Amino acid sequence: MTLKVFNTLTKRKEEFVPLEKGKVRMYVCGPTVYDNIHIGNARSFVAFDVIRRYLEYKGYDVTYVSNITDVDDRTIGRTKKTKTSLQELGEKYSDSYFEDIAKLGIRRPDISPRATQHISEIISLIQTLVEKGYAYVVDGDVYYDVSKFEDYGKLSGNKKEALEAGARIEVDPRKKNPADFALWKSKKPKEPAWMSPWGEGRPGWHIECSVMSMKYLGETFDIHGGGKDLIFPHHENEIAQSEVATKKPFVKYWLHNEWLIVEGRKMSKSLGNFITAHDAIGKYGPQTVRFFLASVHYRAPMDFNDADVKQAKRNLEKILNAVESLSKLRETEHEKVGDDQLLQEAEKAKQKFEEAMDDDFNTALAVSALFDLVKEINKYTETKTEIEAKTKRKVMEIVRRLAEDVLGVTLERPEPEREKLVDDLVRLILELRQQMRERNDWKTADEIRKKLQTLGLAIEDTPKEATWKIKRERI
Repeated sequence: MTLKVFNTLTKRKEEFVPLEKGKVRMYVCGPTVYDNIHIGNARSFVAFDVIRRYLEYKGYDVTYVSNITDVDDRTIGRTKKTKTSLQELGEKYSDSYFEDIAKLGIRRPDISPRATQHISEIISLIQTLVEKGYAYVVDGDVYYDVSKFEDYGKLSGNKKEALEAGARIEVDPRKKNPADFALWKSKKPKEPAWMSPWGEGRPGWHIECSVMSMKYLGETFDIHGGGKDLIFPHHENEIAQSEVATKKPFVKYWLHNEWLIVEGRKMSKSLGNFITAHDAIGKYGPQTVRFFLASVHYRAPMDFNDADVKQAKRNLEKILNAVESLSKLRETEHEKVGDDQLLQEAEKAKQKFEEAMDDDFNTALAVSALFDLVKEINKYTETKTEIEAKTKRKVMEIVRRLAEDVLGVTLERPEPEREKLVDDLVRLILELRQQMRERNDWKTADEIRKKLQTLGLAIEDTPKEATWKIKRERI
């Protein structure tokens, strides 16, 4: 079956034909490193990790680039609140991001470019837009004139004449149009800045992704992915500035995952239902969170709630139990009764799995096909003690290819009891330390912190509670 993907640009499913035969160039918007990633970010990263894995499963040579936004309004705002440098903040939360995605089985991108390392290229692209008459300078700020780009709105469906200043669009009376967006922002007091032809300043958010994606993937590449919330204005603006600069189509296929809600409500710090990936992993275990996030079609709404996550854990256990039961059967050199049928069912499940994934990466139906195979394995192992070695090897290979190589779920039992015990012990120590702080016994509290740091733990005091993680060398 031919792979089809839903292209946000055309609003329909299309046959996937890469620009270069056998190769896929793919860019996914990464984290803004001003805080730990939340479970909504994790959903997007897992979804595109599965897509990357399936493309490789089909034999494509994939180059996967995912950026790190380490300079924008939010990172600068956080440096002011925490009195840390932009570099220190970026290193801290970049490390945290890489730790979280590693736990979730998300393979590290081939390239993880940082915005602050591409300032010269950003300035060069802005200069091109100014020279072509698509950008204008006002008091050291540079804005993109959306009225000049005829196709503005083709990704989101927003029409230029209907656009008004609003969410994520900078309100500035100096702009020619409300929807004009900043390419370069002049320096403000106590903010990081770089020298440019327009004076000291820093890049706007949208220009960063255009520069980094085109530098590593070319002026036109196959897939650009991200959350649904990035369609407008971020990805719309990427198209406008990139296609003017190169006079070429920017991206062939635009893929966007749906939002994640928590217990039926949009995730928000103000509602108190903001869940970091680190906390979700600590509560449910990395494999459970991974399997839960991967089990729902990336374009379908997802509710992160306790009941559904626990059900995902039980479903994952069923797969692990089936694999364990099959692995325990004694191997023989001769075919046993039922071996041929089991192998046929495995091939049938594999075909159904691939058909589901070929239909715009429908992981929900793919997981259903995997469970069809689990049922057949259970039927076999309930009445058998032996199996032909060749049959066992082929069935196990199919299960592992589908579950591990594509869905990214490890078919080995983790040690949740040990991990949970360590987490509970550290949390208990931190609770005791907090009691010392409340009694103004700062000396004892500081000694506890120092001893935990000596053991290799990084402790961070937040307004809500103290958090911890294992210190690692910067990657």
